[in-house]
Amino acid sequence: MADELKRRLVHASGSGLVALYLLANYLELGLTWVRFQVLMVVLATGALVLEFLRLRVGLDWRLYDVLTREYEQDNPAAYALYLISMAAVVVVFEPDIALPAMLMLALGDPISGTVSDNTLKRVKPPKVLGTMFLVSTVIAIPFLPIAAALVAALGATLADGVTLEIRTYIVDDNLTIPIYAACLAFLALEFAPV
Repeated sequence: MADELKRRLVHASGSGLVALYLLANYLELGLTWVRFQVLMVVLATGALVLEFLRLRVGLDWRLYDVLTREYEQDNPAAYALYLISMAAVVVVFEPDIALPAMLMLALGDPISGTVSDNTLKRVKPPKVLGTMFLVSTVIAIPFLPIAAALVAALGATLADGVTLEIRTYIVDDNLTIPIYAACLAFLALEFAPV
């Protein structure tokens, strides 16, 4: 249980990246969107290098024992997928779409996890889905028109609540939450009357 709390706190710490960008932008400190994109790509690349060292070279830090789950021992760890998906939405989308998508992963996922029983099910229980949708909607409203915020929250909820399996590989929601949310927000802004 203590390790799970640590994982959730580390998860939530990703919101600091969004806060960094927003604060630097507000204070006009020179962290442009392009520079933030570069920062996110550097962080994701660093995670990929660490995962290569862990999986192929055998780098074995105690931190990995605490922050990775058993099923991640021979697969890419959730933290790497987390940074890759965040970097992807930052590179592809504008701030009003990318930032709430990042926050849905950083905050929505661990909050919905607190009401989950942590068993692997094809579809999570309604209480978990409702929590993720509500939290994601609240996160998105300051960034997006209400209709787009609801659609983005739906994307995050689907990614969090419906297990995606490709062949025998379970796709971690750390990879899908920001991508689903950002793609659906983009589609809503482009094609729906919002």
